[in-house]
Amino acid sequence: MSEQTPISHPKQRLITTDVEGYDVLAELALDMRSSWNHATDPVWRALDPELWALTRNPWVVLQTVSREKLQAVLTEPTFRKNLDDLVQARRDAGEAPAWFQQASPKSKLSCVE
Repeated sequence: MSEQTPISHPKQRLITTDVEGYDVLAELALDMRSSWNHATDPVWRALDPELWALTRNPWVVLQTVSREKLQAVLTEPTFRKNLDDLVQARRDAGEAPAWFQQASPKSKLSCVE
């Protein structure tokens, strides 16, 4: 029997960083909604326009951008306000009732088995 490799969440493999705001960027980078909702595209484009154009992968951009670039963009008030608004919108969407809860508010279904 072969030994199984434990699966970990990408956020657990983050490079330890003391850059304030990195955790917020990681939260957005790992949000799968970015594959169809392109509201965060300007964030990744600001960090590395060339890599973003090549990959369209927020996680790759975040993992390769320099600490200096992160610190520079995260200290820009306009960038930071936009970032905070995007994170708040993501959190609000996660707490809002989904389609089924809206379409069938009196349903006795509470989970999938």
